[in-house]
Amino acid sequence: MSAVLIAWHKLLSAIGLDPNGGAVWILSIVGLTLVIRAALIPLFVKQIKSSRNMQLIQPKVKELQKKYGHDRERLAQETMKLYKESGTNPFASCLPILLQMPIFFTLFHLLNEAAKDGTPHGLLTEDLAQNFGQSELFGTLPISNTFINSGGHVGVMVLAAILVVAMTATTFLTQRQLMSKNMPADALSGPYAQQQKLLLYVLPVVFAVGGIAFPIGVLFYWTTSNLWTMGQQFYVIRNNPAPGTPAFAAKQERDKARAERKGGTVETTVVEADPEPTTERRPTQRQQPRKQTRQQRRSSGGQGPARGKTEGGKQK
Repeated sequence: MSAVLIAWHKLLSAIGLDPNGGAVWILSIVGLTLVIRAALIPLFVKQIKSSRNMQLIQPKVKELQKKYGHDRERLAQETMKLYKESGTNPFASCLPILLQMPIFFTLFHLLNEAAKDGTPHGLLTEDLAQNFGQSELFGTLPISNTFINSGGHVGVMVLAAILVVAMTATTFLTQRQLMSKNMPADALSGPYAQQQKLLLYVLPVVFAVGGIAFPIGVLFYWTTSNLWTMGQQFYVIRNNPAPGTPAFAAKQERDKARAERKGGTVETTVVEADPEPTTERRPTQRQQPRKQTRQQRRSSGGQGPARGKTEGGKQK
């Protein structure tokens, strides 16, 4: 953490920013955020794949619930078996945020300790720690102050409130974007949908309540991280949406419109029905008259099967 932070501080100071100002430290925190989020891209890809698999197997999960709803133990076993066969990890959607929490609290601790008594940590020397903890944005707003501990600075409270609202709004919009555009209709009900709805409303509340106690520097980190997440997710949903979702239909419309502008046609996959097998019709055989028994001939008046006659009265 301290190594990346100091590297950005030196880079920004070398291009002309005041090394003792709050702006250079805020931009260093933003740079730290970009490095961390870039390193988490593989986990984000894994999260997207897992979320997509969770959406696609929801009909099968519902079937298992109907079949084994009376037996919770068997239902849990069959559900985990389904997850394993489909390569789905129900907890993968939480990995990026869980791995960011140690970094988040480390930055909080680093900034808090530096602001109190200039305590050095890692590669952050005592001079740099004091500079970091005492730096002020715009020359008046200490980046180590919080909304509830503003030190009498109205500007700190206003800036902290704006960042808390931005952090909360981006968290809500990111989750809302996922549910409204990249989830099929049959995945909007069931345990997975309930989990997504819980994240939709609970996480913003948690960040809003906890955000008033975060230093301004930490709020910049979390808001920047949320903006990265929202933009990254928007790119994935727009260019690689899950089948059967509104985003998938929108992408097909864009591809069709783009092809029409270029004067081409959109390749569509048409599933044709298998042709019915042709069977060779054989001519129907003439049914031969059945031979009657003597008793049947007597009962019918002694007359046998009729035979055709020629004009002269002779039998053919």
